[in-house]
Amino acid sequence: MTPLGAKIRELREARGISLKEMATALNVSSAYLSALEHGHRGRPTGFLLHRMIAFFNVIWDEAEELQRLAEMSDPKVTIDTGGLVPEATELTNRLAADIGKLDAEDLRFLHTELVRRSSKPRP
Repeated sequence: MTPLGAKIRELREARGISLKEMATALNVSSAYLSALEHGHRGRPTGFLLHRMIAFFNVIWDEAEELQRLAEMSDPKVTIDTGGLVPEATELTNRLAADIGKLDAEDLRFLHTELVRRSSKPRP
């Protein structure tokens, strides 16, 4: 499941809306919407994302959160490490090979550490 898919499902279930009802309102198939929620489809188009924001009638912070989650919800990521240090290439290859072996706690740790370290000012 992608971050956006999890949030869409959370919003839909909190409002008591079925997958079929939402799909009909957005003029997409239930299969597509289910695949989007489960991470089997990539990011929705900007147009569809805006329709989802309108459908849920969310404003400001929540709409921005949905947009941010959409940006972070590509389930098939490609990382170009050309021109970076060898450790960057090794890390991305190791992550690609082993991410399925990590549990939720490990993933949260790596995510937190990456965010913390990438936001540190560099000399």
